[in-house]
Amino acid sequence: MMEDILKQVQAGTLSVSEAKEMLATYENLGFAKVDHHRKKRQGFPEIIYGEGKSTDQIISIIQALKAKKSDVLVTRISKDKAEVALEQFPEFTYNEIAEILFWKQEAIDQEISTKYIAIVCAGTSDMRVAEEAAVTAEALGCEVRRFYDVGVAGIHRLFDNIEEIQNATVSVVVAGMEGALPSVIGGLVAHPVIAVPTSIGYGANFHGLSALLTMLNSCASGISVVNIDNGFGGAYNAALIHRIAQKNDK
Repeated sequence: MMEDILKQVQAGTLSVSEAKEMLATYENLGFAKVDHHRKKRQGFPEIIYGEGKSTDQIISIIQALKAKKSDVLVTRISKDKAEVALEQFPEFTYNEIAEILFWKQEAIDQEISTKYIAIVCAGTSDMRVAEEAAVTAEALGCEVRRFYDVGVAGIHRLFDNIEEIQNATVSVVVAGMEGALPSVIGGLVAHPVIAVPTSIGYGANFHGLSALLTMLNSCASGISVVNIDNGFGGAYNAALIHRIAQKNDK
């Protein structure tokens, strides 16, 4: 691409200022510097974190990404902000539970591989974080299978689904309270487990700290832990693992 741009400048069909714009690694919007080369470096485009940003700021960043023909994923965006954005971008999809707004240029091709990511959720109260993980993984092009409300308080519910979970390339396991579910699954599967603690629980849960410490102290091997309520982070790591598994499968 760079060589083609330089040849156009040499031939006089492209101005120096136009070439500089095409070769720029990021776009300065004043309030944000949009990283247009992130997909080339990391495989996925820059993600917009919606919380703390105004609606106008979110829309401006979306416009910058779409102008470069990039897929768009906005996390932690409230319903009222999403509704305003949807008026301008009706082709986008909003998941209210996950608080995610996203758009892909092309439909996800699920026929490339039979591999999938398992999103495992301990309780219904953890579903917001689990859905953030699931929708993020789907927006990043991964096939996802959901296994919700299978926590340790009724372990038989997990066992009814364990074979399908075992066949996943990676599991994202979301749990609050004491956060025991990732340890159980970690001892039953032969693939990486991304543990996501949630802030769900009574006082001694300390807004997710007890679940986080349980997961960090797990005796099961193969478990990695992300921050409290960080379904996006768990899904992103899982998507990287999943992508490697797909390449090895070809």
